[in-house]
Amino acid sequence: MKNTKAWIQAARLRTLPLSLSGIIVGTALAIIENRFETQVFILALCTTIGFQVTSNFANDYGDGVKGTDNEDRIGPARALQSGSITRKSLKIGIIISTLISLVLALVLIYSAFGPENFNYILIFFALGLLSIWAAIKYTVGSNAYGYKGMGDLFVFLFFGLLGVLGSMFLYTKSLDWSSVLPAVSIGLLCVAVLNLNNLRDIVSDKKHGKITMVVTMGFEKGKRYHLFLIITALFCFALYVWIVKFGWNQTFFMLAFVPLLIHLRKVMMTKNPGNLDAELKKVALSTFLLAILFFISVNIFS
Repeated sequence: MKNTKAWIQAARLRTLPLSLSGIIVGTALAIIENRFETQVFILALCTTIGFQVTSNFANDYGDGVKGTDNEDRIGPARALQSGSITRKSLKIGIIISTLISLVLALVLIYSAFGPENFNYILIFFALGLLSIWAAIKYTVGSNAYGYKGMGDLFVFLFFGLLGVLGSMFLYTKSLDWSSVLPAVSIGLLCVAVLNLNNLRDIVSDKKHGKITMVVTMGFEKGKRYHLFLIITALFCFALYVWIVKFGWNQTFFMLAFVPLLIHLRKVMMTKNPGNLDAELKKVALSTFLLAILFFISVNIFS
């Protein structure tokens, strides 16, 4: 029972709503185009959960091996750091999670495209492999990109552009240029969660050689960068609403930005990085709320 609890903690289930936000928004965009398949939706959600859990296991392993997770770290203790899961067991867990994710991805891709779209199958399977690589290489290995200030870019690409536009394409087999705007918005909000995490951990990361955007620019500039991310995300979604000509009664999903704006005031006034820990879930859950409300709005008014 104790070991089961340790694996659940290592899976970091609280991160799942954020990772699912892109799939939900992408599906909503497909519904606007009158395209939706329940089976594809469920498989897309399951595949994303598999990728996220793999990423969380790998992140726990990579930071634990490198010593970044230590007594200086703020937030919940990690599995390897606390000794609740051994290094060997966690490595096996990463392998098993990777295999499950790839199987789910294959089933999803085949369900979405069928044998008649073999080229799409090859492209999306390659994207699936790339997603697994990105999930693991964030902290694992000597060239982990998360330790070289590249985490923000990869989160934007995979959680935002690929998550939203890729899931939309599974239904529609096409893309609308205006759909890039909500994809950019979700991507920026996901980067904001990572940035907030890096703002919180700036002291520990700097001490142990983890180069993040925040370590590079400093705490105060990191807060201004955070402001830029959320305000730009708001602008992109508002611009999408204007271009698509949503009615005022359809735009209630924009209310999800209200807690984000309140959160920004807290961040900008914070001087102690450790005080930002409680803010992480506010951004993640507000992003998930935005996705859910957008999905509901589209289903009501489409």
